Amino acid sequence: MMSNEDWKKDRIGSAHRGENPMIITKMKSGFAMIGDTQFLPGYCVLLPFKKYGSLEELDFKQRSDYLLDMSLIGEAILNVCEPRRVNYSIYGNTDAYLHAHVFPRYNWEPEERIPYPVWQYSSEKWRNPEYQYSHETHGELKEKLNNEINELMKKAY
Repeated sequence: MMSNEDWKKDRIGSAHRGENPMIITKMKSGFAMIGDTQFLPGYCVLLPFKKYGSLEELDFKQRSDYLLDMSLIGEAILNVCEPRRVNYSIYGNTDAYLHAHVFPRYNWEPEERIPYPVWQYSSEKWRNPEYQYSHETHGELKEKLNNEINELMKKAY
């Protein structure tokens, strides 16, 4: 029996098994997933279908598909959340496998935060229960992102 958080131990495997509650939709290169924390509403992650060490492990077609999917998530965030811009990042330093973060950036953010990456927000923002994804608070946003991503995929593929 899985506990409520067991899916986090293997986000990709749990996505394939239908056990990852954060999955928005399946894309050509992987899974669009809403971020665990939503202090920047609309934050998403693109998980590949399997664990790759880095983007360079994908062949050129797979890279093209992955980066296109990443941009479709960004466009969906722009259309649904209306941020001033979207930031894209691929690190893999903590979770050492390919996954892309897609962050909306807003005019209402504190002025001192605007020129810096979101990772420089305090740990309080990242861990505060108020900002953790919940279906009750963020389910409608997740559904709107799902609809928009699926519409964009129809045009792109």
